[in-house]
Amino acid sequence: MQYLPKDDPDLEVLIKKEAARIENTLDLIAAENHSPRSIMETQGSIFNTKTIEGYPGKRFHAGCKYADELENLAISRAKELFAAEYVNVQPHSGTSANLAVYFSVLSVGDRILSMSLPHGGHLSHGHRASITSKCFNFNHYSVDGESERIDYDKVRELAEKFKPKMIVAGASSYPRLIDYKKMAEIAKGVSAYLFADMAHIAGLVAAKVIPSPVPYCDFVTFTCYKTMMGGRGGVILCKRDYGKNIDSAVFPGCQGTSAVNLIAAKALIFKLAAGPDFVSIQKKTLENAVHLATELGNRGYRIVSGGTENHQVIVDLTAKGLDGSASEKMLESVGIIVNRNVIPQDAKTPGAVSGLRLGAAAISTRGMGKSEVAEIANYIDTTLTNYSDSDVLGQVKNAVNDLCKAFPVYK
Repeated sequence: MQYLPKDDPDLEVLIKKEAARIENTLDLIAAENHSPRSIMETQGSIFNTKTIEGYPGKRFHAGCKYADELENLAISRAKELFAAEYVNVQPHSGTSANLAVYFSVLSVGDRILSMSLPHGGHLSHGHRASITSKCFNFNHYSVDGESERIDYDKVRELAEKFKPKMIVAGASSYPRLIDYKKMAEIAKGVSAYLFADMAHIAGLVAAKVIPSPVPYCDFVTFTCYKTMMGGRGGVILCKRDYGKNIDSAVFPGCQGTSAVNLIAAKALIFKLAAGPDFVSIQKKTLENAVHLATELGNRGYRIVSGGTENHQVIVDLTAKGLDGSASEKMLESVGIIVNRNVIPQDAKTPGAVSGLRLGAAAISTRGMGKSEVAEIANYIDTTLTNYSDSDVLGQVKNAVNDLCKAFPVYK
């Protein structure tokens, strides 16, 4: 930073403090990752200053020659990476992308079937706190009470009864793979559109280490800053027949000018995601998540659904006599960053937050492997079982700091 120290030294201090926090803590938040420096450079590039409305070749401002080339580059790379027929790279966020999908083919009040939030769904899938619930008539499917996995027969029964115009497959805290083929069969049976929100798992899909929803779905959305390792912003993939609808729903339907610098970062991460280093990190992310679930399970923690098939581990703290909020604070005090999360059983007690959602993406990006994951599981357990012992917590904090120094985010 050459100019910020002069223009705003207070802000410079905050940025440096945040950089130090990131380097000296273990990020286990499933919705976060560490981006390459080139992503940071791209997001801070001269493309920050360009205003665009509309699409390449059909802008409402002059001076878009290179912005057009950039957006077309991002689109072509996304098409190739995800084998998609049509792509829109303009959404500001995942929720913006989801809103555009809804409004592209549905009318206000139409019925949508999606996963319940306590059972793994997302706010933008019709939770009462989201604007989506005020625009459409949502019904929600749940996971099975015993297996804590999607019961596709029950989803089919609910779909046949509810008759939705759209079914949403996708989640923000579901550690298992989704059978998109079965969901497509269910959607076809009730003449509904199938929409997959793969915000959390897009990097794993891009690396082809888990199945892709693209062949089975009318629409797919994702964000670029979770397992994708890129910058902010959302992306929509869809069948070619819905391309014009999607474009109109994004602009002018749901948003105005698009952030060209973020489109540039999207283009970059799509290129990097096709390389061997990215694929290696995604493979390690899967391995580390499975190992983290095993290590915590061996220490007496109940793992929701019994394990994981993606980057997430959902931990039920009930048997330990803890709740998610207190545990999140305890772990942050020693440098382990997680987030409290509802689990399926919390649906019976509104307001309860009995779990933690852990993600293996960021530690895998730092180069950590199974031995480090075992250490981290031990640090988590030691902290949560000795939360009133300041000496023990101090020892854990020092150990976490040493581990972070051994695996720097930015070398």
